[in-house]
Amino acid sequence: MADRFVYRCTLRWSDLDAYGHVNNARFLTLYEEARVALMFVGARAYGVDSFAEGVVIRRHEVDYLRPVDYALDRATVETAPTVRIELWVEQLRAASFTVGYEMYDGELLISRARSVLVPFDLAQQVPRRLTEPERTFLLGYAAQAVS
Repeated sequence: MADRFVYRCTLRWSDLDAYGHVNNARFLTLYEEARVALMFVGARAYGVDSFAEGVVIRRHEVDYLRPVDYALDRATVETAPTVRIELWVEQLRAASFTVGYEMYDGELLISRARSVLVPFDLAQQVPRRLTEPERTFLLGYAAQAVS
C-alpha cells in the first residue's frame, strides 16, 4: 500500500451523546475533517487545488468497532483529546474515487469507513472526470490494487 494520509482530529465536548460517547453521526464529521484536510490542504500543497471547485459524496459506509469517550485522562491543559484518522484511496475511476479510513483512539482501532466521492462542477451542477493532476495526487495514497 502507498502512504496513508494521517490526520489527528480534536474531539469536542459537543461530539458526545447522552452516554458520554462520541455520537455515531459525529464519526462522519470527524472523517469529513480528515478528508477535507487531504483534498484541500494536502492536495493544494502538492499543487492541486481543483478539488476545492467541487467534490460530492455518493456513498458512506461506517463500521463502529468501539465506543469513543472524551477521555479526559488523555487531555492536557493545552489540548483536548484527539483521534487519529488514516486515509487512503481504495478505488480510482475516471469520474469517482473511493477513500478508505481507519480511526484510532491511541493504538486502538475504533472504526473503519469508506466514502465514494465524485468530482463535481458546481457552476454547471454536473459530475466531471478527474483531472490528470488530481489522479496523480490520489495515486500517491492508492492501495496496490486500485482499479
